[in-house]
Amino acid sequence: MTTLDHPARDGTDGPVQPPARIPFPVVDEVARHCLQEEEPETVHIEVHLPGRLDPDRLRGAFTGALHRHPRILMREARRPWYGRRYEWELTPDADVEVVLFPPPDRDALKHARDRALQDAPPLSASPPIRLEVVLDPEADDTVLFVTINHTALDGPACLRVLATAAELYGGRDNSPTAPPTRTTAEVPSPVDAPSTWAPPARVAHGAPEPSPGNGMLVAEFGVPRRPKGSPYTVNDQLMVATALMIAHWNREHGARPRPLRITMPVDDRTRDTDMPIGNGTRLVEVPFAPGELDASDMAGLLRRTADRTRALKALPRPQLGHGAALLTAPVVPVAWRAAFTRVLRRAAGPWTSTTLLSNIGRIPYALDFGEGAGRAHAVWFSAPARMPRGLTVTTASTAGRLHVAFRWSRTLLSHGDGSHLRDLFEHYLHATEHATESAP
Repeated sequence: MTTLDHPARDGTDGPVQPPARIPFPVVDEVARHCLQEEEPETVHIEVHLPGRLDPDRLRGAFTGALHRHPRILMREARRPWYGRRYEWELTPDADVEVVLFPPPDRDALKHARDRALQDAPPLSASPPIRLEVVLDPEADDTVLFVTINHTALDGPACLRVLATAAELYGGRDNSPTAPPTRTTAEVPSPVDAPSTWAPPARVAHGAPEPSPGNGMLVAEFGVPRRPKGSPYTVNDQLMVATALMIAHWNREHGARPRPLRITMPVDDRTRDTDMPIGNGTRLVEVPFAPGELDASDMAGLLRRTADRTRALKALPRPQLGHGAALLTAPVVPVAWRAAFTRVLRRAAGPWTSTTLLSNIGRIPYALDFGEGAGRAHAVWFSAPARMPRGLTVTTASTAGRLHVAFRWSRTLLSHGDGSHLRDLFEHYLHATEHATESAP
């Protein structure tokens, strides 16, 4: 979630000589302050390929991709107790073996997903990512599991590196496709948006599990239909489906109606080889009043949501708001700021948004690994789901299909609860299609 001053280069304009150390940007520092072993801050990417990959060739391609994007080759630098900053130390090569091939296992996918949620790559070794190559015995697919320490970088940045690896492996063009053309319209002012000062609703507790950490469920749906030229986007349909899913869940569990706020990452970076590598999205919060979460007025709810998301995307805003820059100013030792940030985060817990919806959108790269391995036909992402939020929904579309990951804190929900939330999401996502058919 950080715009970086050291974009990656593709190697065509000479060798890159990055500085030895880079101070942590604001987002990285706040994330570093609040690390917890019980619920690691990992991002998981899961790429399904129809064929097989050669281990040595893949290792060589991925190593080459890391060097083409040298900003990913970094580790947290050591510092004295009185140091005023965390710093990234850039390294010429990886400290550890990044590409791993776990032994075949009947439950290989489940175990790889569990590792992606429970075992964060350490910040002390370069790079803070891990790529596992797993065979799916049921579908006869090869599945790439990329696990990212979210303190260091985000999913879209790592996907850019993976696209470069695919191009080096298969020799095929993996340049990003052009983003979809949007009809230009005046940006509305969300005057009807509910206040964001009141504490928002929390996701009601289901049947928590005794083990700590995160659970996850992945699902595949059709990309929701909408009329050409409609004032809302697929992202707005996903936002409405998420809001109605949580409102329905909370009603079922006897929670008092309260406003919802859904955090939405916005990524303004380009997707070419000059894409800044790091945490590059900014966060905005989309509010919903209890009375407007009515599926019987789906067309009106979609239009209001579209007005709000367009207005919020257009507003210039620091990634974590104006207060975060003050919170991370290097005027006292970073260890003191870390203790203060953790206290502040706990105090601000009731005002944390209800949930996070991260819509990656259409995957812009072919992720074509060439003959023998093939082109990706499914790509899932999942974002961390620590309490007090406790639930995140991450979506992406590939090959005309929508791939959705529901991730939750096990202190809040169980796998059965996740299945029920998936069913509610599918129901309301389908309802947005019917609303678009009858909308004026």
